[in-house]
Amino acid sequence: MRKTLNSGRITLADVAREAGFSSSTVSIVLNEAPLSRYVAANTKLLIKETSKRLGYRPDAFARSLRRRRSLTIGIMVFDISDPYCTLILKGIHKTLQPTGYLPIIMDAHNEPKQFERYLEMMLERRLEALIIVANWLFVDIKMLGELEREHIPMVMVGRSIPIGSMSSVMVDNEAGGYAALQHLYKLGHRKIAFVRGPMKLEDSSERFDGMMRFAQEVGLKIEPQLIVDLPNELDPLSGFYEGCRLTNELLTTGKSFSAIAAFDDLTAFGVVRALHEQGVGVPEQCSVIGFDDVPHAALFSPGLTTVQQPMEEMGRIAAQRVLRGIDALGEDAQAVGNDGHTRLVPTVTVRESTGRRRK
Repeated sequence: MRKTLNSGRITLADVAREAGFSSSTVSIVLNEAPLSRYVAANTKLLIKETSKRLGYRPDAFARSLRRRRSLTIGIMVFDISDPYCTLILKGIHKTLQPTGYLPIIMDAHNEPKQFERYLEMMLERRLEALIIVANWLFVDIKMLGELEREHIPMVMVGRSIPIGSMSSVMVDNEAGGYAALQHLYKLGHRKIAFVRGPMKLEDSSERFDGMMRFAQEVGLKIEPQLIVDLPNELDPLSGFYEGCRLTNELLTTGKSFSAIAAFDDLTAFGVVRALHEQGVGVPEQCSVIGFDDVPHAALFSPGLTTVQQPMEEMGRIAAQRVLRGIDALGEDAQAVGNDGHTRLVPTVTVRESTGRRRK
């Protein structure tokens, strides 16, 4: 009695009629309700086989209304074109894929107003959790407090803000900066230039603090004339062009240097481009190291040596954390709290853009 496309979708009642059981029994079995343990194994098997043969698909929307659950998790990114997001989203997707939760990705396009609008829509649609993949333009938005009052589990990837129930997953930027300068030092570089991130950005100061800690330990002199900063008001993707401009600025100081440590990979790409245009070989005359290990770093020419953030792992941890938060809410509406702030240790991925200092 299989319905055709013209006669409408297969319903629970159709499965019940075909299998010869009541609609309530079929519903209990297909929804794996607690009462299903009292249904005979042969009955369960027949109902499931009939359901599959007829092509029955449960009405997820109706089921969510009955349970007052949306079974959706919001993933907010500030700029989905930012290569930094790619592997984080991959880690989130891999973790959520085996579950019954539907991820909904929202791109705020670096607009705080759009971010706020999406948060309002989340509240209206009863999304069950929120993961924010923050870039350097993220600002503390009061709307997050509303999600906290609604006991919605929240995790931020890449940044940490002081909201009680929001946990965070990020890289240990200071350890990454330390490792970057240590790598250049081991290659024999002693005169090193720095293209730092925006001064107001915490990531930038933490990475440079790590570099300064290593410099102090080994007695490495850092010349102030060889330190330049990306501007504060900057689109993340324009770091490439600013990397070009600031490298040209360094080349006009008259100060010699054999290596450049860039704030991130996009900035490092700009550094390499500027050096190439000025006839400076990389790494023959100047080594360059970045930070992040975005997907294009391995494909760049020369392949970019960089401090690798474990971005896919960061996404996986964030997804696991909101799932635990949802489970906690199922037991006690007050149980979901701060699940901690995790800082993962980065590692240096060595490619062709760094080499031993040559006389």
